[in-house]
Amino acid sequence: MGISVIWFVFSVITMYFQTTDQVEFTFELMDKAKECFYEDIQQNTTVNLDYQVVTGGSYDVDVTVEDPAQNFIYRQMKSQLNSYTFNSLIEGTYKICFSNEFSTFSHKLVYIYLQVGEEPVLPGVNNHTTVMTQMELSIQEIHESLKSVLDHQTYHRLREAQGRKRAEDLNDRVLLWSLIETVAILFASIGQVFMLKHLFSERKHIPYNRL
Repeated sequence: MGISVIWFVFSVITMYFQTTDQVEFTFELMDKAKECFYEDIQQNTTVNLDYQVVTGGSYDVDVTVEDPAQNFIYRQMKSQLNSYTFNSLIEGTYKICFSNEFSTFSHKLVYIYLQVGEEPVLPGVNNHTTVMTQMELSIQEIHESLKSVLDHQTYHRLREAQGRKRAEDLNDRVLLWSLIETVAILFASIGQVFMLKHLFSERKHIPYNRL
């Protein structure tokens, strides 16, 4: 009986996440480059866009959102992170662009989360007016807990990526400085050897007068 209940709860939550129209990913944005993503959205649909520059340069990019009529509904210059929600007034293909064209040498790693439409309710839980049963309450609590776990996992993944990138940059700088010091010490040692060799091999001529 217990296994059946657990399997039912897992099936309901799995159906929920499969029916949610949302996407989450990270991508690399090269220097002097621009990446655009396109999404077909119905009219009067709520859209939520979250983004964050994880690594690279000053952690900033230019972000724009265009509607199907090529009107800018969102524009942010040199932004590190933000959460933007809008309602689609017209139906069509919306364009979301991330630009790193102002950067001459540093590329960025950008995280993006896009949710189209309202968050759907759990099937069979919130579609009635009567008091929820103990199982339905448990399903809703598990659902909220899973959402919280996913949010924390995303947050810690981004923090871990930032920390790893900073550690790699610090390691590269330490390695470069160590190589410079090694070369400097090597040249100084060779110079000292030649100076000592020249000092001990130099002969002094003592002048004398003939009788």
